[in-house]
Amino acid sequence: MGELLGKLKPQSRGQEEVLEALETEEYDIVGLFGPTGTGKSLFGLVYGLDRVLEGKYKRFIISRPVIDVVTGKEITAVEAGPQYYELASAYARDILSGFIEWSKVEELVRAGKVVFADTHYLRGRTFDDSIIFLDDAQSVEPESAIEIIMRIGYNSRLIVAGDPVFQRDPVRGAAGVSIIREILIGEEKAKVVDLGIRDIVRPGARRGIRLLIETRMRNRPLSESEKRILDTARIYAPDADIITVVEFIDEKKKYEITSDVVPDALIVVKEGYLGRLVGRNGERINKIEEDTEMRLRAVELTLDFKNLIRAIHPISWIHKHIVDVDFAGPDLAVKVSTNGFGAFVGQKGFYVKFVDAVMKKLMNVGVRVYEVAEEETRERKRKRRRR
Repeated sequence: MGELLGKLKPQSRGQEEVLEALETEEYDIVGLFGPTGTGKSLFGLVYGLDRVLEGKYKRFIISRPVIDVVTGKEITAVEAGPQYYELASAYARDILSGFIEWSKVEELVRAGKVVFADTHYLRGRTFDDSIIFLDDAQSVEPESAIEIIMRIGYNSRLIVAGDPVFQRDPVRGAAGVSIIREILIGEEKAKVVDLGIRDIVRPGARRGIRLLIETRMRNRPLSESEKRILDTARIYAPDADIITVVEFIDEKKKYEITSDVVPDALIVVKEGYLGRLVGRNGERINKIEEDTEMRLRAVELTLDFKNLIRAIHPISWIHKHIVDVDFAGPDLAVKVSTNGFGAFVGQKGFYVKFVDAVMKKLMNVGVRVYEVAEEETRERKRKRRRR
């Protein structure tokens, strides 16, 4: 580990996995996927500079789309002209502050050891003895990423970083960067590291993501039944800040959900407003149920997605076996202990399919469930107690 990389101290388990993947030379390609604030760009930039300064590689190629934040349009090197370097390098200057003086980076640029490359103009080039860093992969087409992979020459590595959920391109959606991630998962000598909400370390990023999720929920189109629930709730609980309503009667029928535990719809409120919606003794939500003739449940929106899963799953005690819920790629990964895994999935997989359908309707994200050994479950509980 070089001097520059030695300054980088992982602040989460996910960041430890990132550093381990970058330092494991058997991987020709390392994919880093997760929300903003998890350190993807920082680790990629610091690692690349460190290896060039150490003489391990001759060049560090940084390829990141330059996006006009107002129009969402990508600006090419031809369109930007001489200003392209300033536009392409500005983010790196901010991120590397405190790790290396920018004048030293500029010296490497002048020497041709650090190159800011436009993703549009890589065809025909070959990068030997180089580290190539494709950042903000959610803003490029999968074909562009593959084109960069084709440019990898002798003694070279590729690092790809992107956000499949929160910063996905509004036109491409999650498909582009998710395809890149899926390709890398199945690629030989490639390693994919998924970072989640728990790995966010940048101040403000956690709040920003919560507000982004809230904004998307408020903007989601409502069905007639959902509008009726919302209008009724505003009559009986006018001081409750309701974010959205999601109704799933059809999904219950499709997946044969007959449990009395599962409501017909879920009302999502802003954190701190649950009591105002429910009422002191439940009188408010009871009135809403009477008028709408639906069984309802309310939940506060936080970044603890375990509460959302618990609110709709057909098994009332399943939360005792949910070890963790966080994003992994474009989906919510629900880790369930061995003792509760079968109950979470349900016969014919109907329970997990039902939860997946509701979460797609509510948040436009899917759900995948993973079995966790009891030993790992106990270790996680011990770590939480120590905190």
